[in-house]
Amino acid sequence: MVPRAARFYELFEKEAALVSESLRLLSSSLLEGKSEHPRLRELEHECDDVARDLYNLANVTFTPPMDPEDILRLAHALDGIVDLAEEVSDKLDLYKAAPTPNSAKRLGQCLAEAGAALENAVRNIENPGALGPALHEVHRIENDGDRITREALQQLFNGNQKGPAEVIKWKDLYDLLEATIDQCESVAEMIETIAVKNS
Repeated sequence: MVPRAARFYELFEKEAALVSESLRLLSSSLLEGKSEHPRLRELEHECDDVARDLYNLANVTFTPPMDPEDILRLAHALDGIVDLAEEVSDKLDLYKAAPTPNSAKRLGQCLAEAGAALENAVRNIENPGALGPALHEVHRIENDGDRITREALQQLFNGNQKGPAEVIKWKDLYDLLEATIDQCESVAEMIETIAVKNS
């Protein structure tokens, strides 16, 4: 029987691993131009289940290892990353958005790196001293993502696409990719706050 405090960390690590896998898969889809939407939808459902387990555990645990509000907020925020990744994948299929511009491929790579960094941060949430490099990496990636998105939008609106439909498709996709990176940074900030509060 796993003690309840340890069970919280176990579930957060499981959720972070799902985030990392989802972002790796999305990156692979963008790089290879191959749909990964069925698997991303499965991962989205799995992440929902883990978030629900965390909510339920928080509701029945008298003294959780961290503030119950922080547990619920972090579980929801991690789930939000996977929701966004699944939405990007769904839109890629829906829009038949191909070929994939280099900027979108680079954003996918940023997301894969952010997912790995977040997984590492969640593993170290009880050890604030070890969190710094992972959180710094997420912030660096978010800055890179902002720069890449800005360049991508400049190219998009400078007439380099085939027509208005392509501009609309990729503007929406870039907005979603940027929102996903921003959500990663929000989670990193949340993890940092929780670690400081509980140190």
